[in-house]
Amino acid sequence: MKLDTSPIAAIATAPGRGGIGVVRASGKALAPLIDTLFPGARLAPRHATYLPFKNGDGTIIDQGIAIYFKGPHSYTGEDVLELQGHGGPVVLQLLLARVLEAGADAGLRLAEPGEFTRRAYLNDKLDLAQAEAVADLIDASTEAAARSATQSLSGEFSRTVNKLVEQTIGLRMLVEATLDFPEEEIDFLEKSDARGQLAVIIDSLEAVFQKAAQGALLREGLNVVLVGQPNVGKSSLLNALAGADVAIVTPIAGTTRDKVSETIQIEGIPLNIIDTAGIRVINEAVDVVERIGIERTWAEVGKADVIMHLLDAGHGPSRADDSIVAAFPEGIPVIRIWNKIDLSGHRPSVDPQSDATNVYLSAHEHTGIDLLRAELLRIAGWQQTGESLFLARERHLIALRAARRHLHVAAEHAAQNDQSLDLFAEELRLAQAQLSSISGEFSSDDLLGVIFSRFCIGK
Repeated sequence: MKLDTSPIAAIATAPGRGGIGVVRASGKALAPLIDTLFPGARLAPRHATYLPFKNGDGTIIDQGIAIYFKGPHSYTGEDVLELQGHGGPVVLQLLLARVLEAGADAGLRLAEPGEFTRRAYLNDKLDLAQAEAVADLIDASTEAAARSATQSLSGEFSRTVNKLVEQTIGLRMLVEATLDFPEEEIDFLEKSDARGQLAVIIDSLEAVFQKAAQGALLREGLNVVLVGQPNVGKSSLLNALAGADVAIVTPIAGTTRDKVSETIQIEGIPLNIIDTAGIRVINEAVDVVERIGIERTWAEVGKADVIMHLLDAGHGPSRADDSIVAAFPEGIPVIRIWNKIDLSGHRPSVDPQSDATNVYLSAHEHTGIDLLRAELLRIAGWQQTGESLFLARERHLIALRAARRHLHVAAEHAAQNDQSLDLFAEELRLAQAQLSSISGEFSSDDLLGVIFSRFCIGK
């Protein structure tokens, strides 16, 4: 990826009002910009200097702190200037406009989304996994997600993956050396313990994948859709799970006409709970608004990671409930929730079945709710290991799965002794390439463009 070395500038703090706002500039040499902005002032690298921020005509925009980071000892690896003033949007826009004006002769321009972090990556200040962790830390919606993002930002994820890469390279060297010198007639697989080395790599990769998959749950969460007939208790269950009255609950059937969404946390995992309009047979008695609500319910069901089907424990399933079940998409886990056990006499319990898990609870009395939370965690594949997790992205999981496949194929070739050493070596090479793509050692320009375009301006 070709690096655009023209200097850039942007507001680095979030939109809106705040006590402090930051305008950041980065470039190969910012001394002329500093001299234009602060004539006669000397900014010592990595020291805060309090001074007025002035327009070109000498009028004062604000007063604040200027900090100069001389490259390569900066976030981007270039010279970086940060101006910290008051966090009003008008003040920051005026200050940014002045910085762009002062650097116009040097080609200073407005930064693109994620361009500061992209330069940090291209200048070897961060690898690709660490750069993605910057955005993940900013976007973290739970404490556990923030901790895992910090873990990845510190380089722990990259170091773990790079260790796998080094082990794979070491094994490749042994295999390819044997291919280069066949006349030595060395029993490679036995003397170098190639199978044993490969087994260690596969086991290590599996451990990394499990931690990454768990971390991906912290980042993405689960989309859980509540469905059922009107007045069966969907809104009450949403309120019970959320711990707040986020949905209207009345004895009148059909109160919920459109979806109500709420994000909750269970063991740090974000769950996007969607309460939908009650489903019943659409006929002429159903008004237009309710008809649209029912259609939107089915649209949400199609996008769900988990379906929670609510039924009345006192009345049992009806024909309408049977028709609802028949319309569920295949492959989506279903939790069959028998609500209102405070009226039916059932005890809170979980009954796993082949087609769905039955959970008996009372949303009104808040009994059995913990059983439902535990079942949601089970379906999510969550295990409370006590270990630090990697806040992995989908591309990381794809690369790890692909590497795992190549290593297993390599093991099949290894089982054929020296007859398939060339194929053994090729599968190791492919596994290495997949693992290296995580840190960005082998990444296409298109991939980098997609990743950094999702950052906010100023990062």
